[in-house]
Amino acid sequence: MSLPATAREIQLASRPVGRPVPGNFRLAEARLPELRDGEVLVRNLFMSVDPYMRGRMNDVKSYAAPFALDKALDGGAVGEVVASRSGGLKEGDVVVHSLGWRDYAVVDAAATKTVRTDLAPASAFLGALGMTGLTAYAGLLKVAEFSPGDAVFVSGAAGAVGSLVGQIAKAMGASRVIGSAGSPAKVARLLELGFDAAFDYHDGPVRGQLEKAAGPGGIDVYFDNVGGEHLEAALAVLNVGGRVAMCGAIAQYNSTEPTPAPRNLMLAIGKQLTLKGFLVGGQRQHAAEFAGKMAGWLADGTVRYDETIVDGLENAPQAFMDLLDGANTGKMLVRL
Repeated sequence: MSLPATAREIQLASRPVGRPVPGNFRLAEARLPELRDGEVLVRNLFMSVDPYMRGRMNDVKSYAAPFALDKALDGGAVGEVVASRSGGLKEGDVVVHSLGWRDYAVVDAAATKTVRTDLAPASAFLGALGMTGLTAYAGLLKVAEFSPGDAVFVSGAAGAVGSLVGQIAKAMGASRVIGSAGSPAKVARLLELGFDAAFDYHDGPVRGQLEKAAGPGGIDVYFDNVGGEHLEAALAVLNVGGRVAMCGAIAQYNSTEPTPAPRNLMLAIGKQLTLKGFLVGGQRQHAAEFAGKMAGWLADGTVRYDETIVDGLENAPQAFMDLLDGANTGKMLVRL
């Protein structure tokens, strides 16, 4: 095949104020650089849109550098090598890398990971078998120090990470797994995936619904993807010695004013709670252990995963905005 000289890409045209809008993004065409030794040209098959990307659209200091204006965004992608100047990769190899938001990418071969599409579809390596799955696995087992018999509450439980957390907890011997989600359909899906109880946070105060779902036994672990009212409710229902893995706070990502801490944070003292934030980048030492466990769970049906797929690079900004609005069930992906 003749190799492309240019690639389409999504650039950040302006920084969002509050909720992103289409005008914050631009579809552009950029010239591809010549391949140098150690590089490969990848035709992207799928790209990931993730909540953390919202923070990178702000020009503030954080754990990841902000996206630059008038430059392509980046993020997880999986694609096929179509040209190689690397001894370790050949044409036809499928790799995961971090130059999403474009249809073709010149990538340092050392910054890629080869995946086996004979074991699972390529898209799974951005989700259940990728960083999403590692986030769920390490967050529950290593950060929250889950033990068999624990009762677990997961917010944003129908999302890519949350849905895996609940299933992993069940597989590892949780006494009860509770999930919150944003629609009746998502609640129904959580029950299909094996959650013991689930509720729609639109149906009333989160605390009341969580107390009812947990019953007199309370909860021992809270996996937090949402923050805000959910975190406050979990603090009220957690048992003495409870643990919170703070993965995300999607309820606050579009806020234009500072958001207050939970009003009942003092409960953490008397209950001797542990609240621990984490990033998946700090959990890579568990990747091999995770990969082995997850491959087995997927093979025997213990864990199932959902994907919401949007077609076309030009629709990636809308997919991202829909993600922040909770329009996805499972992993939100863009097929290129």
